Amino acid sequence: MKLSINGLSKTYSNGTQALKSVTLEIPTGMFGLLGPNGAGKSTLMRIIATLQEADEGSINLNGLDVLKEKKQVRQLLGYLPQTFGLYPDMTAEEMLDHFATLKGIHRAGERKAAVKALLEQTNLYHVRAKKLGTFSGGMKQRFGIAQALLGNPKLIIVDEPTAGLDPSERQRFHNLLSEIGENIIVILSTHIVEDVSDICAHMAIIHEGEVLLTGNPLELIQAANGKVWQAMIEKSEVAQYQQAYNLISSRLYAGKVIVKAYSESRPSEAFQAVAPELEDVYFTHIKEKDLAA
Repeated sequence: MKLSINGLSKTYSNGTQALKSVTLEIPTGMFGLLGPNGAGKSTLMRIIATLQEADEGSINLNGLDVLKEKKQVRQLLGYLPQTFGLYPDMTAEEMLDHFATLKGIHRAGERKAAVKALLEQTNLYHVRAKKLGTFSGGMKQRFGIAQALLGNPKLIIVDEPTAGLDPSERQRFHNLLSEIGENIIVILSTHIVEDVSDICAHMAIIHEGEVLLTGNPLELIQAANGKVWQAMIEKSEVAQYQQAYNLISSRLYAGKVIVKAYSESRPSEAFQAVAPELEDVYFTHIKEKDLAA
């Protein structure tokens, strides 16, 4: 199973160019689409999900023209948008049964079995009779995945799924996505670097509508070995360091500021080499794009 995106572009009526000739090859497994808010991620996800038109380009899903054969694509698609509505007074079981009917599972016995299996897979069966309005954020997201899995889709899109989740709920959600992504394509669109580094075997960084980098997260991190440097400085020195060095990030720590720089060689004696992380790769490419603009 493979999703091929070629030269995809989209400009809104207000002149905002959301996508600029995006080209990606997305194989079976977990694929992370990483970028800041406003990078074009949601636009790309909606176009793949057949909910929005592109201006130019093509998308192919195992021989299907996604932009033209929308009905056939929707039969293979599961989608969890960034925000989705639930009826708070319906139980999880009732709501999922309703979604199953909409998905075309009309036989009562088949529908009941599908609902039970998905609630068990998403660890919600024990709360199947509880109203959705009482669910935590993580439980709602897992329910969203349950509805996206109806009909055995070959492609699942999840848009910013872990924003607002506490660490334990986020971990449970990651485990669920990893299990799902073993045999189908799962596209995880997020601005949270850890979402990609923790569970994705393939990824792309997108910013201002352009793909800046693609690859395997571990290989991209390894390629940055020996090029990431760290220093602990006073707050009053931050502006000076920003002017003098190619800083990629900074954070407060114990009343001081830890800054990181990207450089082929040691920037100064104040800096020490550190093992790179995916966050360093991400910030380096985002900054390069911003400086080139």
